[in-house]
Amino acid sequence: MAKLIERTQIRGLKFANRFIRSATWEGLAAENGGCTPELVDRMVELARGCVGLIVTGHTYVHPAGQATPYQLAVDNDARIDGLREMTEAVHQEGGRIMMQLAHGGLRSDPQLTNTTPIGPSTGEGLIKSPGKKMTAAGIHQVVTSFGQAAQRAKAAGFDGIQIHAAHGYLLSQFLSPAFNQRGDEYGGTMENRVRIILEVLQKIRQAVGRNYPILIKVNSEDFLNNGLSVGDFLEAGGILETAGIDAIEVSGGTPLSGRLVPFRKEITFDRDQAYFRKASRALKKMRKVPVILVGGIRSCHGLYRHESTLYS
Repeated sequence: MAKLIERTQIRGLKFANRFIRSATWEGLAAENGGCTPELVDRMVELARGCVGLIVTGHTYVHPAGQATPYQLAVDNDARIDGLREMTEAVHQEGGRIMMQLAHGGLRSDPQLTNTTPIGPSTGEGLIKSPGKKMTAAGIHQVVTSFGQAAQRAKAAGFDGIQIHAAHGYLLSQFLSPAFNQRGDEYGGTMENRVRIILEVLQKIRQAVGRNYPILIKVNSEDFLNNGLSVGDFLEAGGILETAGIDAIEVSGGTPLSGRLVPFRKEITFDRDQAYFRKASRALKKMRKVPVILVGGIRSCHGLYRHESTLYS
């Protein structure tokens, strides 16, 4: 337990402890994606609770990538001033906050975006209303959007960036053979499927500089037929570490996983906690990159059993 409350750092950014508030969807942004006083108050509440690092809810980098109503946005420069209110309020409480950057891809809501969702492939056979397969030019546009969004986040005072590549969003779709049926340099092998993420990482690094933390959230498994496997995940983790990612948060599943997800059950015993501990432990044994554990953590006692998974 002592290890969880000790100070730590990622790429020079120091945290008061090792507790991280993982990104979620609060539904507290304005209808147009703007930052609201209610959302600022939620972040301040977390900072006052002595969370070592706060990661915002998934924040869309392009209007076509909005997946949920009242989702935070960082898709244009006009967002910066409102977002700065959030970071300044958190910093006044001594907290640290990063922005999670996301694009919904095939999970984008056409009723919110007024556009047809895009993805590595159409998603036919997986989703009710197939989307459009992205062209090379479309991929480049999305990569550029992530870089521009990161630059805005840094200008707004965020302490770092987390790339959302989990839960069946766009970058997760590229990683997953269930979604990615491409035959070009972005499909097939893991080296190809992870390519767009490496391009996003490079574009963000160019935008924010060498000393700014960049994390990623990625699935350990999709829990889908022909989806991302643990073996795929471990291979991708090695590629991401080599590419310079600063920490990997390990999650899993998509909205389509349904009954294939083995952990959707009531947590009764400590052993039921920390859903993705086995995959996280396997990654940690193979790699030196910091590993962040999320999912099914209900008590410090239960987490204590798995803290060696998180940090060395």
